[in-house]
Amino acid sequence: MEVNAARALAGARTCFVGIGLPSTAANLARRTVNPDLVLVYESGTLGSKPTRLPLSIGDGELADTADSVVSVPEMFNYWLQGGRIDIGFLGAAQVDRFANINTTLVHRGPGKPEGRLPGAGGAPEIAANCGQVLMVLRHSRRSFVGALDFVTTLGHGGGPGDRAALGLPGAGPTAVITDLGVLRPDPVTAELVLTELHPGVTLHQVRAATGWDLKEADRIGVTAPPTAAELAALRALKAATADGQAPTVEAPGSRTGGPPVSRTGEALDSRRGETPVSRPADSRHAPTADTPRSRNDA
Repeated sequence: MEVNAARALAGARTCFVGIGLPSTAANLARRTVNPDLVLVYESGTLGSKPTRLPLSIGDGELADTADSVVSVPEMFNYWLQGGRIDIGFLGAAQVDRFANINTTLVHRGPGKPEGRLPGAGGAPEIAANCGQVLMVLRHSRRSFVGALDFVTTLGHGGGPGDRAALGLPGAGPTAVITDLGVLRPDPVTAELVLTELHPGVTLHQVRAATGWDLKEADRIGVTAPPTAAELAALRALKAATADGQAPTVEAPGSRTGGPPVSRTGEALDSRRGETPVSRPADSRHAPTADTPRSRNDA
């Protein structure tokens, strides 16, 4: 899932990045298919090059590694609403057949309070104004629902023509990438259609995990398995996040005694062999498990 999401950013110039799986995919893309990709986060950072996955849009790593930091009003008014961002990359708690998003609340049943979610953040503006929107989330009936409990962010509304009627300049969602496959909007109906399966996944599995009668393309493709290089880059990124440090690579000459360096080119402290001298590790970063290969890697 994460590898295929990263591949979707090949050729893009700018990406407005959401936290979580979208951030993993975007940062992986910079390490694999698109080294020149400019990452933009809604806190005002342009051209961030984090050495690990940020914990939130307010993570200092984003500002420390950015080409520029601007105010939030400038970010939204000039960069986003000005049509200067190619791709918005979003996650979701719920998605419906027209790629509308709910990140506000979920109904928990009679007599129970609503489950509150993080909310909209910048997602409505991202989905409205970016050239196109990619989405990444895990595939289940809990997430892919027949009707949203709340419409937080407009995808394709109720069908073709809704975005144009509202004057939204962006193309809206063009792909939803999951741990089972890839869905794309039908060019006529704007309804999500299954276009690709990941290796080993069946059509029955995808239908069983979808809360509506999912249609499929006339010819369903199969995504290419992750390469060894892609998996290595993904695992190094996750390991760096767990350790709170930059992924390390062997420096030229290190076999003859040269100091190891991070991917940013910083010399590592030889006393510890792990922390960039110019950027000490932050012990507040919560560790995350480095999982073995799974469909999430795909």
